[in-house]
Amino acid sequence: MEGTLSQLSFISSNSSLFLRFHESGKKVSKVNLEVSPHRAVFVVIVLLFLIDLKGAFADLLNEKGKGSGSNEMGYVERTLGFRTRPLDDRDLRLVTDIVGGAIRWRRYLDHLIASLCHSQKMFEGMEPLLLQILRIGFYEIVKLDMPPYAVVDENVRLAKVALRPGAGNMVNGILRKVVLLKENNTLPLPAVEGDDRAKARALATIYSHPVWMVRRWIKQLGQEVAEKLMTWNNSDPHFSIRANIVKDFTRADLVEQLTMLKVPHKLSPHLDDFVRISTGMQIVIQAGLLKQGLCSVQDESAGLVVSILDPQPGETIIDCCAAPGGKTLFMASRLRGQGVISAIDINEGRLRILKESAMLHEVDGVINIIHADLREFAGNDPVKYDKVLLDAPCSGLGVLSKRADLRWNRKLEDIEVLKKLQDELLDAASMLVKPGGVLVYSTCSIDPEENEERVEAFLAKHLEFNIDPVDRYVTRDFVMKRGFYFSNPVVHSLDGSFAARLVRSSNDKFSLPNQ
Repeated sequence: MEGTLSQLSFISSNSSLFLRFHESGKKVSKVNLEVSPHRAVFVVIVLLFLIDLKGAFADLLNEKGKGSGSNEMGYVERTLGFRTRPLDDRDLRLVTDIVGGAIRWRRYLDHLIASLCHSQKMFEGMEPLLLQILRIGFYEIVKLDMPPYAVVDENVRLAKVALRPGAGNMVNGILRKVVLLKENNTLPLPAVEGDDRAKARALATIYSHPVWMVRRWIKQLGQEVAEKLMTWNNSDPHFSIRANIVKDFTRADLVEQLTMLKVPHKLSPHLDDFVRISTGMQIVIQAGLLKQGLCSVQDESAGLVVSILDPQPGETIIDCCAAPGGKTLFMASRLRGQGVISAIDINEGRLRILKESAMLHEVDGVINIIHADLREFAGNDPVKYDKVLLDAPCSGLGVLSKRADLRWNRKLEDIEVLKKLQDELLDAASMLVKPGGVLVYSTCSIDPEENEERVEAFLAKHLEFNIDPVDRYVTRDFVMKRGFYFSNPVVHSLDGSFAARLVRSSNDKFSLPNQ
């Protein structure tokens, strides 16, 4: 697709979106200096993202880092039909921030835009590219407090160049309206009143989340905590970086590098090899620290799951849903060259990434890559392992602050499908544990149905397993009543995650699961 797409035009008919790709045969060479490059890029990225062409553009926040800017400019050229000057480092950071914000706040932004259109029909019939330009402009004015009339001017110019003069006039009129409303503190918001459903709809608009999530969280957590959770999800994500001690690169070395790069940082209070940063990820990427395998981006909540498994030199371990391999690499570093980790996954492409990362981090000598479906593999593999990690596929409801798109790609029905899969994978993983061995079940979800309820259902039919409380491996504030691990975004300011440490009895009479 990337090699043949020279122009992208959009047709909107009866509120349905149709895409028409065609080759114009004319090479775009003129550089448009009127439109700022970051504005052109993030409008195109948001547009492509929201029409589900995720594979058609590069993620600016990737570990390879360099070169992504030129890729983005190529998409601008083919999509908008003109080129701008190249992106600099500041542009890259700005694009990353604004793209994430505009996607995250989509529902709220659409509410504001629709309220300033002449009619709902006008909003529903709006061209996709025009709508993205308005979303970006509204986000900058309402959420970023950028100079309003500069935002208006730049978006008007973009609309005129990318669409037509009339589109620029419409953007000008609508954006000027929202500027006045913002200045007068009269932005239209739905009232949180009425029955539970009406309140959930209003809160879903105010905090820009799907209604089903809001209703679920209010029921599980109460309205106050649900609002705090959504506020966290909408905040700028912060990141943790793990120093790769296998390469003799310690946390002190990482701190020295971050100080030299002038990237603000704090030491993790939970894990010895981790450092927190809230800004400067692009600087870290472009400095080559990730590319050299000296460190990796990994949330502390994921690192704590590895601490709960507690890998020790000489052990045999299997990571049951390993790719792309963040936990695998951390476990491998804990083995210090002694022992074996079998990394199994059903996705061959993601396993290739894991294999490349293992070589880069110099832990490939203890990692054995296996491409298979765990449910089939477990029944055919006679080998039993000291420790088994099942980091199960889940809804990802604990990582919405980092995954701006995920809230819009999840449906309520997904959880039922995932629960069935989680049960099947847990049953399979349990077959690989030695008598006396350890099974850790983990997710990056905050939903009880995917977490403690799955473990309780498993224990009810697998009497050979018992809960091993995690308080020996993490501090008490992460420990639930039943001895499970839970990182709460609202409480801990980390990604939401869950883990249960289970020990298999060494008694032979429990060698088979009770069905």
